Amino acid sequence: MQENKYINRELSWLQFNTRVLQEAEDETVPLIERLRFLGIFSNNLDEFFKVRYATVKRIDLAGKAGKSALGGMKASKLLEDITKVVIKQQSESLKILEKIQQRLREEHGICVINEKEVSESQQKFVKDYFLSQVSPALVTIVLNDLEELPSLKDSAAYLAVTMEMKPPKPAGKISKLMKSSVHERKYVLIEIPRSIERFVMLPSDDDKKYIIILDDLIRYNLNSILNIFEYETISAHMIKITRDAELDIDSDLSKSFIEKISESVKDRIKGDPVRFVYDKNIDKATLNYLMNKMGIDHADSIIPGGRYHNRRDYMGFPRLGSKELLYDTKEALPIPGLALQASLIQGTGKKDHMLYAPYQSFSYVVKFLREAALDPKVKTIKITIYRLAKISHIASSLINAVKNGKKVLVQIELRARFDEAANIKYAEQMQREGVKLIFGVPGLKVHCKTCVIEREENNGKLKKYGFISTGNFNESTSKIYTDYTLFTANQEILKEVNKVFDFFETNYKVSKYRHLIVSPHYTRTVLTKLIQKEIDNQLEGKPAGIKLKLNSLSDYPMIDKLYQASRAGLKIKLIVRGINCLIPGVPGMSENIEAISVVDKFLEHPRVYIFENAGNPRVYISSADLMSRNLDNRVEIACPIYDKDIKQEVIDGFEISWSDNVKARIFSEKQNNAYRKKTKPRVRSQEALYDYYLNKNQNYKE
Repeated sequence: MQENKYINRELSWLQFNTRVLQEAEDETVPLIERLRFLGIFSNNLDEFFKVRYATVKRIDLAGKAGKSALGGMKASKLLEDITKVVIKQQSESLKILEKIQQRLREEHGICVINEKEVSESQQKFVKDYFLSQVSPALVTIVLNDLEELPSLKDSAAYLAVTMEMKPPKPAGKISKLMKSSVHERKYVLIEIPRSIERFVMLPSDDDKKYIIILDDLIRYNLNSILNIFEYETISAHMIKITRDAELDIDSDLSKSFIEKISESVKDRIKGDPVRFVYDKNIDKATLNYLMNKMGIDHADSIIPGGRYHNRRDYMGFPRLGSKELLYDTKEALPIPGLALQASLIQGTGKKDHMLYAPYQSFSYVVKFLREAALDPKVKTIKITIYRLAKISHIASSLINAVKNGKKVLVQIELRARFDEAANIKYAEQMQREGVKLIFGVPGLKVHCKTCVIEREENNGKLKKYGFISTGNFNESTSKIYTDYTLFTANQEILKEVNKVFDFFETNYKVSKYRHLIVSPHYTRTVLTKLIQKEIDNQLEGKPAGIKLKLNSLSDYPMIDKLYQASRAGLKIKLIVRGINCLIPGVPGMSENIEAISVVDKFLEHPRVYIFENAGNPRVYISSADLMSRNLDNRVEIACPIYDKDIKQEVIDGFEISWSDNVKARIFSEKQNNAYRKKTKPRVRSQEALYDYYLNKNQNYKE
């Protein structure tokens, strides 16, 4: 029997981030898009340390081995392994960044310059820009006279400035030999302002484009900042600290839930440090001084980095107007048979329709809610919200509905990680306008994505219409996340969606469901039964098989059940974008399981479960990954697809993704992110999916 049955969750996540880094390294990817993948890699890493590394550190500091939760590894050993992997990744990312910038300069005349490369003709602009835009926003801290360092902001970048001071002038005539050879040092921290664009376009007197990073623009103006000090030499190196992002929610019963979450978010800036990144060229004396001052200890991940941190900002690198440096943009397609110019409610009443964003337009979701807000016959709207766009037409539509006399009930998850502040803002706004809000279920996050409306029909009876999605109702992320949304007037399904909303309001009442699979009460049990049914069909010689598309697969009991299915001879195909703790292809354990990951232009986000079911496939779309938190600690919905054409559409979508031989990486025991062997025909699944939906539109007949 295989000694290690699972891949550690944290190390598997780091392998996912390696796949993101592969996209930055891929020379077939447009250059500015490669920079953006570097930004995504960096942003992912920030969040990993705030959440996952911080969790393992807490286990370690509590003196617990944590083996059962950490895939058989000791917490202390895992912390060491994570740091080793990240140091290697960071080193590789710096090399990739240098290569990209070199190509931008040599092939496209786009020059990212530092403070030493500013030309005479650019000097005035750099100084004026600093004085007018940057200087007023700077926070500058002289450290020497402070007993305690002020709390540094989580993930903010700081320039650690070291000044070698001029020796004091001697009183009277003292021999030069008597002068101290040790110069006093002063240490200063300058916070890089987040309110100013990181990339500053400079004037050019040739045909090239010049960009200076804000950090270097500040370095250029160090004397302007610190001219009150008499120093002989000055140097500046970047540092960054990452803090534990766990929310410590106040138990004070007199406070509202919004108040508690809001205060917890503010307190997050005081979280314990978990990672310290520094410019590897900083001198040891300065590094030791800073680490002592900040209380960085052995349990923190200490990462030597490059000259620039917060490379997540590269996600917003200037477009610069060159098409060949960016991905081609394709117009989002309409849904065949469901016109945005007509009534979506009436169209949904005739038959089910499926939206697959971003290949098809997310405008259908917004239009459905806008129509419901205006329709005099619509009486109620109920919706779950997890993450909203910064400027949300979803929220404005719900407020509009209240103003038109509708009863609007919104379950909003205030604990959506890193979006707490945005959700609080919208919650307060909607509450002021008369929207009824529910703030979840004690001990459970609400992660399902659904909406149901009730409309009075011509016969005087109420009829339900709605939609169920695998992704957030967010106009911004819908352009880069792939997600399914089912529009339906199936009364049995929507009646069960109403039961979920009843559970939000009456937590002790647990309903039974014939159609939906709902966490935390049923998903584990139902999925286990569905897998067992496929095992039974396999043993009886009936058509059998399992196909799962997920973001993450880390729940050990579910993995064990899939291993059991494999040993029974059942063929299993897995498409897992991120964490995958299952080891496929191991004789005697998982030889009938194949698993791939697709990382490309769009972020693969839908969860799809397909069970062969003796030749009559059961197909579900879901908000739930196969992780313990989704199965046991969240409210999730998996919705069956009953429409024959839509069911085939979802199966086709899985098979197109499975056939990818350009952006697919193979999961294996080696964990080396090997690309699937490129064979003909060449299939890049995200391009093929767009063509699939384009053909559906061209071939559609009323």
